[in-house]
Amino acid sequence: MGKLTSLKYSAAILILLYALTFSFSVSARPATFLQDFKVSWAYSHIKQIDGGRAIQLILDQNSGCGFASKSKYLFGRVSMKIKLVPGDSAGTVTAFYMNSDTDNVRDELDFEFLGNRSGQPYTVQTNVYVHGKGDKEQRVNLWFDPSADFHTYTILWNHHHAVFYVDAVPIRVYKNNEAKGIPFPKFQPMGVYSTLWEADDWATRGGLEKINWSKSPFYAYYKDFDIEGCAMPGPANCASNPRNWWEGANYQQLSAVEARQYRWVRMNHMIYDYCTDKSRNPVTPPECVAGI
Repeated sequence: MGKLTSLKYSAAILILLYALTFSFSVSARPATFLQDFKVSWAYSHIKQIDGGRAIQLILDQNSGCGFASKSKYLFGRVSMKIKLVPGDSAGTVTAFYMNSDTDNVRDELDFEFLGNRSGQPYTVQTNVYVHGKGDKEQRVNLWFDPSADFHTYTILWNHHHAVFYVDAVPIRVYKNNEAKGIPFPKFQPMGVYSTLWEADDWATRGGLEKINWSKSPFYAYYKDFDIEGCAMPGPANCASNPRNWWEGANYQQLSAVEARQYRWVRMNHMIYDYCTDKSRNPVTPPECVAGI
């Protein structure tokens, strides 16, 4: 073997070894619950599964439960796979949301999964709080059984909009319309939270369907925890860095495919929109006029 050939061979081996090492280092650290989260409510009702790569939330007559991220974030994307309470889940609420955890001026981006009687569709309610003002509920009936398997629920939040996704399908968009004098959450970092609790005074058919405790305990399952964003406290310029992937051109507005999916959801599966509820809002809220 000539000297040049030997050098090329050695370089190829080094590249291969580097690639193998890099691949191993990436796959050797799967996302586990305790890496980014902690139990915030009822330790006895949250159980780790598969070495912490999944968890079980439990609701019974003694308690619900909840967990929270260890850090707060200012912009980014958070997602997790959830398998919701099966069967007769009326009166139960499984919530996944971001919250600034501030009293009077909190910002919040909400998924709330409202249980139902067996055979009826699960409803997901989304809500947005900006500078302490909420009451922006929208409800969508999911087009699949979310208790039969895991599905991915995602919140993307950047300087341009906040988008709620179900299995990569956008079901809600809240645009940044500050230029029109409409507040947008951009100053307060938010933590990531989830809870399983009893809310039969309002959750199912406005509280008409009560929880059936003979069906308890109720279980929800989570896995594939993924948070990518600017953790706070952190580098001062992180949240304003346009090079963050979630601020990129592809994430500043819905793609053509996403826009079609969004319209399909709203036409076929939306059952309530605060924008069109004249009993609550005789005057259409300004963010609705500006476009959501």
